[in-house]
Amino acid sequence: MTRPNTRERPDVPKDYGLPDDDDGMLEWSWAEERLAGAMNYWIATVRPDGRPHATPVWGVWHEGTLYFDGSGETRRMKNIAANPEISVHLESGDEVVILEGRAESAPVPPDRAFATQLAGLYKAKYAAHEYAPEPSQWDEGGLYVIRLRRALGWMLKPEMEFGRTYTRWRWE
Repeated sequence: MTRPNTRERPDVPKDYGLPDDDDGMLEWSWAEERLAGAMNYWIATVRPDGRPHATPVWGVWHEGTLYFDGSGETRRMKNIAANPEISVHLESGDEVVILEGRAESAPVPPDRAFATQLAGLYKAKYAAHEYAPEPSQWDEGGLYVIRLRRALGWMLKPEMEFGRTYTRWRWE
């Protein structure tokens, strides 16, 4: 995944009091640190009847891309098959990272060396939960990536001016 093309203030109502300058905006590396360290990623999808659906999933942020897996029989994956537009949110409400983009199936089967590397990352990250996928488990599908279109991030800290860190990143 490439780095974002644009870093800017998000579009919000004027009375939110966002600064007019770029001072305090976050670097993409700040978001990537949180994405790499997250244990759970809340994925929001849309059901065929238009109702929202959100579920926490385990995943790995690797080389600028979020990888997550799951059975095609889950509601989440059925929703993605019908409408691949998703939003991903981390658990923190104080150090916020929200991703928006399109979920895509990783190549089937994935490159064996890459699948082995990714399985090792999952195993290390979720060792306490004893989740250790085998590289072959994705040979017939079930591994997904998000192709980012935009992301939002901010920190809420009492000593900081409200909105100073609000940042939007976009990929063209």
